[in-house]
Amino acid sequence: MRHGRVPEKKGDMDMIKFGTGGWRAVIGDDFTKANIQLLAQGLVNKMKSEGVTEQGIVMGYDRRFLSKEAMQWAAEVFAAAQIKAYLINKSSPTPLVMFYVMKHDFPYGMMITASHNPAIYNGIKVFTAGGRDADEIQTKDLEDYIADIAPDGVYAVAYEEGKVAGYIEEIYPLNEYIDNIIASVDMKAIRDAGLKVALDPMYGVSETSLKTILLTARCEVATIHDRHDTLFGGKLPAPSAATLHSLQNYVVEKQCDIGIATDGDADRIGVIDDKGNFLHPNDILVLLYYYLVKFKGWHGPVVRNIATTHMLDKVAEQFGEKCYEVPVGFKYVSAKMQETGAIIGGESSGGLTVHGHINGKDGIYAAALLIEMLAVTGKKLSQIMDDIHAECGEIHMEERDYKFTLEKKLKMQEVLMEQKQLPDLPEEIDHVSYLDGSKVYFKNGGWVIARFSGTEPLLRIFCEMPDAAEAADICTRYEQFLDL
Repeated sequence: MRHGRVPEKKGDMDMIKFGTGGWRAVIGDDFTKANIQLLAQGLVNKMKSEGVTEQGIVMGYDRRFLSKEAMQWAAEVFAAAQIKAYLINKSSPTPLVMFYVMKHDFPYGMMITASHNPAIYNGIKVFTAGGRDADEIQTKDLEDYIADIAPDGVYAVAYEEGKVAGYIEEIYPLNEYIDNIIASVDMKAIRDAGLKVALDPMYGVSETSLKTILLTARCEVATIHDRHDTLFGGKLPAPSAATLHSLQNYVVEKQCDIGIATDGDADRIGVIDDKGNFLHPNDILVLLYYYLVKFKGWHGPVVRNIATTHMLDKVAEQFGEKCYEVPVGFKYVSAKMQETGAIIGGESSGGLTVHGHINGKDGIYAAALLIEMLAVTGKKLSQIMDDIHAECGEIHMEERDYKFTLEKKLKMQEVLMEQKQLPDLPEEIDHVSYLDGSKVYFKNGGWVIARFSGTEPLLRIFCEMPDAAEAADICTRYEQFLDL
Protein backbone atom coordinates (compact mmCIF):
# COMPACT_ATOMS: atom_id res chain seq x y z
CA MET A 1 0.00 0.00 0.00
CA ARG A 2 1.42 3.37 -1.04
CA HIS A 3 1.54 6.05 1.65
CA GLY A 4 1.00 9.17 -0.38
CA ARG A 5 1.78 12.61 1.00
CA VAL A 6 -1.19 14.89 0.69
CA PRO A 7 -0.21 17.31 -2.07
CA GLU A 8 -3.08 19.73 -1.93
CA LYS A 9 -3.23 23.02 -0.10
CA LYS A 10 -2.07 22.90 3.43
CA GLY A 11 -4.38 22.82 6.35
CA ASP A 12 -4.38 25.75 8.73
CA MET A 13 -3.09 24.59 12.08
CA ASP A 14 -4.09 27.81 13.76
CA MET A 15 -7.69 27.20 12.81
CA ILE A 16 -8.06 23.86 14.51
CA LYS A 17 -9.06 24.88 18.01
CA PHE A 18 -11.31 22.76 20.18
CA GLY A 19 -14.18 24.33 22.13
CA THR A 20 -16.58 22.74 24.64
CA GLY A 21 -18.16 20.59 21.90
CA GLY A 22 -15.15 19.60 19.79
CA TRP A 23 -13.83 21.47 16.73
CA ARG A 24 -16.45 23.33 14.68
CA ALA A 25 -15.91 25.47 11.62
CA VAL A 26 -17.75 26.95 8.63
CA ILE A 27 -17.84 24.52 5.67
CA GLY A 28 -15.46 25.60 2.92
CA ASP A 29 -13.88 28.23 5.14
CA ASP A 30 -11.97 26.28 7.81
CA PHE A 31 -13.88 22.99 7.53
CA THR A 32 -11.87 21.76 4.53
CA LYS A 33 -10.39 18.46 3.40
CA ALA A 34 -6.90 19.77 4.21
CA ASN A 35 -7.86 20.69 7.79
CA ILE A 36 -9.78 17.43 8.37
CA GLN A 37 -6.78 15.40 7.24
CA LEU A 38 -4.46 17.60 9.27
CA LEU A 39 -6.55 16.91 12.39
CA ALA A 40 -6.58 13.17 11.58
CA GLN A 41 -2.78 13.20 11.18
CA GLY A 42 -2.47 14.91 14.58
CA LEU A 43 -4.55 12.15 16.16
CA VAL A 44 -2.51 9.48 14.31
CA ASN A 45 0.72 10.94 15.71
CA LYS A 46 -0.80 11.15 19.19
CA MET A 47 -1.96 7.52 19.07
CA LYS A 48 1.48 6.38 17.87
CA SER A 49 3.26 8.19 20.69
CA GLU A 50 0.82 6.68 23.23
CA GLY A 51 1.28 3.19 21.76
CA VAL A 52 -2.48 2.68 21.20
CA THR A 53 -2.60 2.13 17.45
CA GLU A 54 -3.29 -1.58 17.57
CA GLN A 55 -6.97 -1.40 18.50
CA GLY A 56 -7.72 1.17 15.81
CA ILE A 57 -10.36 3.91 15.83
CA VAL A 58 -14.13 4.04 15.26
CA MET A 59 -15.77 6.89 13.32
CA GLY A 60 -19.30 8.04 12.62
CA TYR A 61 -21.01 10.91 10.81
CA ASP A 62 -24.30 12.81 10.90
CA ARG A 63 -26.52 14.15 8.09
CA ARG A 64 -24.70 17.45 7.55
CA PHE A 65 -23.23 18.47 4.23
CA LEU A 66 -19.85 16.73 3.64
CA SER A 67 -20.07 14.68 6.88
CA LYS A 68 -19.67 11.31 5.16
CA GLU A 69 -16.90 12.57 2.90
CA ALA A 70 -15.10 14.12 5.88
CA MET A 71 -15.16 10.78 7.71
CA GLN A 72 -13.71 9.07 4.64
CA TRP A 73 -10.99 11.73 4.24
CA ALA A 74 -9.98 11.22 7.88
CA ALA A 75 -10.00 7.43 7.40
CA GLU A 76 -7.56 7.79 4.47
CA VAL A 77 -5.01 9.26 6.88
CA PHE A 78 -5.46 6.49 9.46
CA ALA A 79 -5.17 3.86 6.72
CA ALA A 80 -1.91 5.42 5.50
CA ALA A 81 -0.56 5.03 9.05
CA GLN A 82 -1.78 1.39 9.07
CA ILE A 83 -4.20 2.15 11.89
CA LYS A 84 -7.47 0.36 11.30
CA ALA A 85 -10.45 2.69 10.97
CA TYR A 86 -13.92 1.21 11.60
CA LEU A 87 -16.41 3.43 9.81
CA ILE A 88 -20.11 3.42 10.66
CA ASN A 89 -21.44 3.44 7.11
CA LYS A 90 -24.80 5.17 7.66
CA SER A 91 -25.49 8.52 9.28
CA SER A 92 -25.74 7.84 13.01
CA PRO A 93 -26.32 9.45 16.41
CA THR A 94 -23.22 10.68 18.26
CA PRO A 95 -24.10 8.50 21.31
CA LEU A 96 -23.80 5.39 19.08
CA VAL A 97 -20.12 6.20 18.44
CA MET A 98 -19.54 6.87 22.16
CA PHE A 99 -21.25 3.59 23.03
CA TYR A 100 -19.15 1.65 20.53
CA VAL A 101 -15.88 3.18 21.76
CA MET A 102 -16.83 2.21 25.33
CA LYS A 103 -18.21 -1.26 24.55
CA HIS A 104 -15.30 -2.38 22.38
CA ASP A 105 -12.47 -0.70 24.31
CA PHE A 106 -11.26 1.65 21.59
CA PRO A 107 -8.66 4.21 22.71
CA TYR A 108 -10.27 6.89 20.50
CA GLY A 109 -13.38 7.60 18.48
CA MET A 110 -14.36 10.37 16.12
CA MET A 111 -17.71 11.81 15.11
CA ILE A 112 -18.19 14.19 12.17
CA THR A 113 -20.83 16.63 13.39
CA ALA A 114 -21.41 20.23 14.39
CA SER A 115 -24.25 19.06 16.67
CA HIS A 116 -26.83 21.86 16.98
CA ASN A 117 -24.87 24.58 15.14
CA PRO A 118 -26.35 26.24 12.00
CA ALA A 119 -26.17 24.30 8.71
CA ILE A 120 -23.13 26.24 7.41
CA TYR A 121 -21.02 24.56 10.12
CA ASN A 122 -19.51 21.13 10.41
CA GLY A 123 -17.00 19.77 12.87
CA ILE A 124 -15.37 16.85 14.63
CA LYS A 125 -15.89 15.49 18.14
CA VAL A 126 -13.09 13.33 19.52
CA PHE A 127 -13.80 10.64 22.13
CA THR A 128 -11.26 8.98 24.39
CA ALA A 129 -11.16 5.60 26.16
CA GLY A 130 -14.48 4.71 27.80
CA GLY A 131 -16.38 6.69 25.13
CA ARG A 132 -15.84 10.02 26.87
CA ASP A 133 -15.68 13.46 25.31
CA ALA A 134 -12.02 14.39 25.04
CA ASP A 135 -11.29 16.76 27.92
CA GLU A 136 -9.38 20.04 27.77
CA ILE A 137 -6.02 18.40 28.46
CA GLN A 138 -6.58 15.85 25.68
CA THR A 139 -7.74 18.41 23.10
CA LYS A 140 -4.89 20.80 23.98
CA ASP A 141 -2.49 17.87 23.55
CA LEU A 142 -4.06 17.09 20.17
CA GLU A 143 -3.74 20.77 19.14
CA ASP A 144 -0.02 20.58 20.02
CA TYR A 145 0.42 17.43 17.90
CA ILE A 146 -1.32 19.22 15.00
CA ALA A 147 0.92 22.27 15.42
CA ASP A 148 4.04 20.05 15.23
CA ILE A 149 3.14 18.59 11.82
CA ALA A 150 5.55 19.61 9.06
CA PRO A 151 4.09 21.23 5.91
CA ASP A 152 4.43 17.91 4.06
CA GLY A 153 3.70 15.76 7.12
CA VAL A 154 0.15 14.62 6.25
CA TYR A 155 -0.06 11.17 4.64
CA ALA A 156 -3.14 9.58 3.08
CA VAL A 157 -4.06 6.68 0.80
CA ALA A 158 -7.00 6.43 -1.57
CA TYR A 159 -10.15 5.28 0.26
CA GLU A 160 -10.69 2.15 -1.80
CA GLU A 161 -7.01 1.28 -1.45
CA GLY A 162 -7.35 1.51 2.33
CA LYS A 163 -10.38 -0.82 2.18
CA VAL A 164 -8.60 -3.39 0.03
CA ALA A 165 -5.59 -3.34 2.37
CA GLY A 166 -7.91 -4.03 5.34
CA TYR A 167 -7.24 -0.73 7.14
CA ILE A 168 -10.71 0.66 6.46
CA GLU A 169 -13.72 -1.45 7.43
CA GLU A 170 -17.33 -0.32 7.16
CA ILE A 171 -19.63 -1.39 10.01
CA TYR A 172 -23.20 -0.64 11.15
CA PRO A 173 -23.59 -1.47 14.87
CA LEU A 174 -26.94 0.29 15.40
CA ASN A 175 -28.70 -2.86 16.63
CA GLU A 176 -26.13 -3.34 19.38
CA TYR A 177 -26.73 0.20 20.64
CA ILE A 178 -30.54 -0.06 20.40
CA ASP A 179 -30.56 -3.44 22.17
CA ASN A 180 -28.52 -1.92 24.98
CA ILE A 181 -31.14 0.80 25.52
CA ILE A 182 -34.04 -1.66 25.25
CA ALA A 183 -32.37 -3.83 27.91
CA SER A 184 -32.03 -0.90 30.30
CA VAL A 185 -35.61 0.45 30.26
CA ASP A 186 -38.83 -1.17 31.47
CA MET A 187 -40.25 -2.22 28.11
CA LYS A 188 -43.12 -4.17 29.69
CA ALA A 189 -44.40 -1.08 31.50
CA ILE A 190 -44.21 0.92 28.25
CA ARG A 191 -45.98 -1.85 26.29
CA ASP A 192 -48.82 -1.90 28.82
CA ALA A 193 -49.25 1.87 28.82
CA GLY A 194 -50.23 2.28 25.14
CA LEU A 195 -48.62 5.72 24.79
CA LYS A 196 -48.93 8.04 21.84
CA VAL A 197 -45.60 9.71 20.95
CA ALA A 198 -44.74 12.41 18.40
CA LEU A 199 -41.11 12.54 17.19
CA ASP A 200 -39.24 15.43 15.60
CA PRO A 201 -35.69 14.39 14.60
CA MET A 202 -35.20 17.95 13.21
CA TYR A 203 -33.94 16.41 9.92
CA GLY A 204 -31.18 14.77 11.97
CA VAL A 205 -30.13 11.22 12.81
CA SER A 206 -32.35 9.99 15.65
CA GLU A 207 -35.38 8.72 13.75
CA THR A 208 -34.33 5.10 13.11
CA SER A 209 -33.14 4.53 16.69
CA LEU A 210 -36.07 6.17 18.46
CA LYS A 211 -38.71 4.74 16.18
CA THR A 212 -37.30 1.22 16.54
CA ILE A 213 -37.27 1.45 20.35
CA LEU A 214 -40.77 2.93 20.60
CA LEU A 215 -42.37 0.61 18.08
CA THR A 216 -40.77 -2.37 19.84
CA ALA A 217 -42.51 -1.09 22.99
CA ARG A 218 -45.80 -0.89 21.03
CA CYS A 219 -46.11 2.88 21.28
CA GLU A 220 -48.13 4.70 18.68
CA VAL A 221 -45.49 6.80 16.89
CA ALA A 222 -45.86 9.72 14.49
CA THR A 223 -42.86 11.50 12.98
CA ILE A 224 -42.40 14.98 11.51
CA HIS A 225 -39.27 16.52 9.84
CA ASP A 226 -37.70 13.15 9.19
CA ARG A 227 -36.37 13.58 5.64
CA HIS A 228 -32.67 14.07 4.93
CA ASP A 229 -32.15 17.83 4.61
CA THR A 230 -28.63 19.23 5.04
CA LEU A 231 -30.17 22.70 5.59
CA PHE A 232 -32.38 21.38 8.46
CA GLY A 233 -35.48 22.94 6.94
CA GLY A 234 -33.84 26.36 7.19
CA LYS A 235 -33.90 26.22 10.99
CA LEU A 236 -31.34 25.68 13.67
CA PRO A 237 -31.25 21.93 14.51
CA ALA A 238 -31.45 22.68 18.22
CA PRO A 239 -34.56 21.64 20.13
CA SER A 240 -35.70 24.86 21.77
CA ALA A 241 -38.92 26.74 22.41
CA ALA A 242 -38.28 28.75 19.24
CA THR A 243 -37.76 25.74 16.92
CA LEU A 244 -40.43 23.30 18.10
CA HIS A 245 -43.70 25.11 17.26
CA SER A 246 -44.66 22.44 14.68
CA LEU A 247 -44.15 19.68 17.25
CA GLN A 248 -46.17 21.62 19.84
CA ASN A 249 -49.07 21.99 17.41
CA TYR A 250 -48.87 18.33 16.44
CA VAL A 251 -48.93 17.10 20.07
CA VAL A 252 -52.00 19.22 20.87
CA GLU A 253 -53.82 18.45 17.62
CA LYS A 254 -53.25 14.66 17.78
CA GLN A 255 -53.56 14.52 21.60
CA CYS A 256 -50.17 12.86 22.07
CA ASP A 257 -48.83 11.96 25.52
CA ILE A 258 -45.45 13.50 24.71
CA GLY A 259 -43.51 15.13 21.87
CA ILE A 260 -39.77 14.43 21.62
CA ALA A 261 -37.24 16.31 19.51
CA THR A 262 -33.51 15.70 19.15
CA ASP A 263 -30.77 17.96 17.81
CA GLY A 264 -28.74 17.32 14.63
CA ASP A 265 -26.64 14.50 16.10
CA ALA A 266 -29.18 13.24 18.69
CA ASP A 267 -27.15 13.87 21.82
CA ARG A 268 -29.57 16.55 23.03
CA ILE A 269 -33.29 16.39 23.59
CA GLY A 270 -36.28 18.74 23.61
CA VAL A 271 -39.67 17.76 25.02
CA ILE A 272 -43.25 18.94 24.55
CA ASP A 273 -45.63 17.90 27.34
CA ASP A 274 -49.22 16.63 27.01
CA LYS A 275 -50.57 20.21 27.12
CA GLY A 276 -48.30 21.40 24.30
CA ASN A 277 -45.86 23.22 26.62
CA PHE A 278 -42.15 23.22 25.83
CA LEU A 279 -40.24 21.62 28.67
CA HIS A 280 -36.89 23.24 29.16
CA PRO A 281 -33.89 20.85 29.34
CA ASN A 282 -33.64 21.99 32.96
CA ASP A 283 -37.12 20.58 33.60
CA ILE A 284 -36.22 17.28 31.87
CA LEU A 285 -33.20 16.84 34.13
CA VAL A 286 -35.28 17.58 37.20
CA LEU A 287 -38.03 15.19 36.08
CA LEU A 288 -35.63 12.33 35.42
CA TYR A 289 -33.65 12.79 38.63
CA TYR A 290 -36.90 12.88 40.62
CA TYR A 291 -38.14 9.78 38.80
CA LEU A 292 -34.93 7.79 39.32
CA VAL A 293 -34.83 8.55 43.04
CA LYS A 294 -38.53 8.45 43.92
CA PHE A 295 -39.90 5.75 41.61
CA LYS A 296 -36.90 3.58 40.74
CA GLY A 297 -35.40 3.82 44.24
CA TRP A 298 -31.93 4.82 43.05
CA HIS A 299 -29.62 6.60 45.50
CA GLY A 300 -26.90 9.06 44.67
CA PRO A 301 -26.02 12.67 43.85
CA VAL A 302 -26.69 14.64 40.69
CA VAL A 303 -24.22 16.72 38.63
CA ARG A 304 -25.08 19.90 36.71
CA ASN A 305 -23.08 22.61 35.04
CA ILE A 306 -22.78 26.13 36.37
CA ALA A 307 -25.57 27.46 34.09
CA THR A 308 -28.13 24.75 34.89
CA THR A 309 -31.13 24.97 37.24
CA HIS A 310 -30.68 24.87 41.01
CA MET A 311 -34.00 23.05 41.13
CA LEU A 312 -31.78 19.95 40.99
CA ASP A 313 -30.23 21.07 44.29
CA LYS A 314 -33.71 21.33 45.79
CA VAL A 315 -34.74 17.84 44.63
CA ALA A 316 -31.43 16.38 45.84
CA GLU A 317 -31.92 18.03 49.25
CA GLN A 318 -35.50 16.70 49.43
CA PHE A 319 -34.16 13.13 49.15
CA GLY A 320 -31.07 13.65 51.33
CA GLU A 321 -28.71 13.71 48.33
CA LYS A 322 -26.14 16.19 47.05
CA CYS A 323 -25.87 18.24 43.86
CA TYR A 324 -22.42 19.00 42.35
CA GLU A 325 -21.63 22.01 40.14
CA VAL A 326 -19.05 21.92 37.31
CA PRO A 327 -18.02 24.26 34.42
CA VAL A 328 -19.91 24.13 31.10
CA GLY A 329 -18.86 21.23 28.86
CA PHE A 330 -20.15 17.69 29.14
CA LYS A 331 -16.67 16.30 29.75
CA TYR A 332 -16.80 17.99 33.19
CA VAL A 333 -20.21 16.51 33.91
CA SER A 334 -19.19 12.94 33.05
CA ALA A 335 -15.86 13.25 34.96
CA LYS A 336 -17.68 14.48 38.08
CA MET A 337 -20.29 11.72 37.77
CA GLN A 338 -17.56 9.15 37.72
CA GLU A 339 -15.82 10.75 40.70
CA THR A 340 -18.95 11.03 42.89
CA GLY A 341 -21.01 8.04 41.73
CA ALA A 342 -23.79 10.41 40.63
CA ILE A 343 -26.87 8.79 39.07
CA ILE A 344 -27.61 11.51 36.53
CA GLY A 345 -25.83 14.56 35.15
CA GLY A 346 -26.67 17.16 32.58
CA GLU A 347 -26.69 20.67 31.21
CA SER A 348 -29.31 23.32 30.53
CA SER A 349 -28.45 23.10 26.82
CA GLY A 350 -30.23 19.75 26.64
CA GLY A 351 -27.59 17.10 27.20
CA LEU A 352 -27.83 14.49 29.94
CA THR A 353 -26.64 11.02 30.81
CA VAL A 354 -27.59 8.43 33.38
CA HIS A 355 -25.31 6.19 35.42
CA GLY A 356 -24.77 2.78 33.85
CA HIS A 357 -25.28 4.00 30.29
CA ILE A 358 -22.60 5.76 28.21
CA ASN A 359 -20.20 8.41 29.54
CA GLY A 360 -21.69 11.21 27.52
CA LYS A 361 -24.89 12.86 26.31
CA ASP A 362 -27.56 10.65 24.80
CA GLY A 363 -30.85 12.14 23.64
CA ILE A 364 -32.17 8.75 22.53
CA TYR A 365 -31.67 7.06 25.90
CA ALA A 366 -33.09 10.14 27.67
CA ALA A 367 -36.18 9.92 25.46
CA ALA A 368 -36.64 6.21 26.25
CA LEU A 369 -36.35 6.93 29.97
CA LEU A 370 -38.96 9.70 29.78
CA ILE A 371 -41.37 7.34 28.04
CA GLU A 372 -40.69 4.76 30.78
CA MET A 373 -41.43 7.41 33.41
CA LEU A 374 -44.84 8.15 31.86
CA ALA A 375 -45.61 4.42 31.75
CA VAL A 376 -44.45 3.57 35.29
CA THR A 377 -45.99 6.58 37.07
CA GLY A 378 -49.20 6.49 35.04
CA LYS A 379 -49.12 10.30 35.15
CA LYS A 380 -48.89 13.00 32.54
CA LEU A 381 -45.70 15.04 32.30
CA SER A 382 -47.49 18.16 33.45
CA GLN A 383 -48.80 16.29 36.55
CA ILE A 384 -45.34 15.01 37.53
CA MET A 385 -43.95 18.54 37.20
CA ASP A 386 -46.74 19.85 39.46
CA ASP A 387 -45.88 17.13 42.03
CA ILE A 388 -42.22 18.21 42.04
CA HIS A 389 -43.12 21.87 42.55
CA ALA A 390 -45.50 20.92 45.37
CA GLU A 391 -42.76 18.89 47.11
CA CYS A 392 -39.66 20.96 46.41
CA GLY A 393 -40.83 24.52 45.64
CA GLU A 394 -40.53 26.45 42.38
CA ILE A 395 -37.95 28.73 40.74
CA HIS A 396 -38.02 30.64 37.44
CA MET A 397 -35.29 30.98 34.85
CA GLU A 398 -34.64 33.73 32.33
CA GLU A 399 -32.13 33.13 29.51
CA ARG A 400 -30.75 35.65 27.03
CA ASP A 401 -28.19 35.42 24.24
CA TYR A 402 -26.27 38.31 22.70
CA LYS A 403 -24.04 38.46 19.65
CA PHE A 404 -20.92 40.65 19.77
CA THR A 405 -17.89 41.88 17.83
CA LEU A 406 -14.39 40.79 18.90
CA GLU A 407 -13.76 44.30 20.23
CA LYS A 408 -16.93 44.13 22.30
CA LYS A 409 -16.00 40.67 23.62
CA LEU A 410 -12.61 41.88 24.84
CA LYS A 411 -14.24 44.85 26.55
CA MET A 412 -16.86 42.64 28.29
CA GLN A 413 -14.17 40.16 29.30
CA GLU A 414 -12.22 42.94 30.92
CA VAL A 415 -15.26 44.29 32.82
CA LEU A 416 -16.59 40.91 34.01
CA MET A 417 -13.51 38.73 34.44
CA GLU A 418 -10.58 41.09 35.05
CA GLN A 419 -12.12 44.10 36.80
CA LYS A 420 -14.80 41.76 38.24
CA GLN A 421 -17.45 44.43 38.03
CA LEU A 422 -21.15 43.74 38.53
CA PRO A 423 -24.28 45.76 37.73
CA ASP A 424 -26.39 47.19 40.55
CA LEU A 425 -28.30 44.09 41.76
CA PRO A 426 -31.54 44.09 43.81
CA GLU A 427 -30.71 41.12 46.08
CA GLU A 428 -28.08 40.53 48.73
CA ILE A 429 -25.08 38.66 47.28
CA ASP A 430 -23.78 35.55 49.01
CA HIS A 431 -20.67 35.01 46.85
CA VAL A 432 -19.37 35.28 43.27
CA SER A 433 -17.67 32.48 41.29
CA TYR A 434 -15.36 32.86 38.29
CA LEU A 435 -15.11 29.12 37.61
CA ASP A 436 -16.69 29.65 34.17
CA GLY A 437 -17.75 33.20 33.39
CA SER A 438 -19.03 35.42 36.24
CA LYS A 439 -21.71 33.81 38.45
CA VAL A 440 -23.40 35.63 41.32
CA TYR A 441 -25.10 33.56 44.04
CA PHE A 442 -27.77 35.46 46.01
CA LYS A 443 -28.65 34.79 49.64
CA ASN A 444 -32.27 34.07 48.64
CA GLY A 445 -31.11 31.00 46.65
CA GLY A 446 -31.27 32.76 43.26
CA TRP A 447 -28.29 33.27 40.92
CA VAL A 448 -27.19 34.94 37.68
CA ILE A 449 -24.35 34.08 35.31
CA ALA A 450 -22.79 35.87 32.34
CA ARG A 451 -20.51 33.65 30.23
CA PHE A 452 -19.26 33.31 26.68
CA SER A 453 -20.48 30.32 24.70
CA GLY A 454 -17.80 27.71 23.90
CA THR A 455 -19.43 26.78 20.58
CA GLU A 456 -20.83 30.05 19.14
CA PRO A 457 -19.93 33.80 19.28
CA LEU A 458 -22.53 34.57 21.98
CA LEU A 459 -22.63 36.05 25.46
CA ARG A 460 -25.16 34.09 27.49
CA ILE A 461 -26.93 35.47 30.55
CA PHE A 462 -28.94 33.07 32.72
CA CYS A 463 -30.79 34.10 35.84
CA GLU A 464 -32.87 31.97 38.19
CA MET A 465 -34.99 33.50 40.95
CA PRO A 466 -38.01 32.62 43.07
CA ASP A 467 -39.90 35.27 41.07
CA ALA A 468 -39.99 35.30 37.23
CA ALA A 469 -40.26 39.11 36.97
CA GLU A 470 -37.17 39.55 39.15
CA ALA A 471 -35.19 37.09 37.01
CA ALA A 472 -36.10 39.14 33.91
CA ASP A 473 -35.24 42.42 35.70
CA ILE A 474 -31.74 41.15 36.66
CA CYS A 475 -31.04 40.08 33.06
CA THR A 476 -32.10 43.56 31.87
CA ARG A 477 -29.71 45.14 34.41
CA TYR A 478 -26.84 43.10 32.92
CA GLU A 479 -27.96 44.12 29.43
CA GLN A 480 -27.82 47.81 30.32
CA PHE A 481 -24.62 47.45 32.33
CA LEU A 482 -22.75 45.76 29.45
CA ASP A 483 -24.43 47.97 26.82
CA LEU A 484 -25.78 44.97 24.86
